[in-house]
Amino acid sequence: MLRVSKLTDYAVVVLTRLSEGEQVMTSPAISQLTGVPEPTVAKVLKALGTAGFVQSQRGARGGYRLAQGLDRITIADVIAAIEGPIALTACVDGGVGGCDVHTMCAVKGRWDPVNDGVRRALSAITVADMFVASVPLMFRAQAPAFAESPAFAEPFVE
Repeated sequence: MLRVSKLTDYAVVVLTRLSEGEQVMTSPAISQLTGVPEPTVAKVLKALGTAGFVQSQRGARGGYRLAQGLDRITIADVIAAIEGPIALTACVDGGVGGCDVHTMCAVKGRWDPVNDGVRRALSAITVADMFVASVPLMFRAQAPAFAESPAFAEPFVE
């Protein structure tokens, strides 16, 4: 089974929470609003800041805010920021990367197209797509432009 870590999941939660307000938010406030433990929120915010997705502001009114819109941050971006390069195998992109049998491997380099396909798929979905899809239709306000993404189109149900 292919899984992303809890930290990556929490990163998406933190990003969507930051998008819900215009003000700067502290990591304890984000923790309280999301239910994610504060040390974990701080760790996620540090990684998201390093990747350029959030900005920190020091001082009495300090905290964190989005550095760019959720419609510009892909799930592939978040995974790479939290977990590193997206790869299904140790020998990603033709590299050795810790494989013990790379010299005799019959499928050496054959995982590259699979890795590329996974990266492309994850790059086609933004955090905005995830956020919009998480809100039931009946509770959605006027949807912003990114809400029209076909990635999470829902059928009409009566």
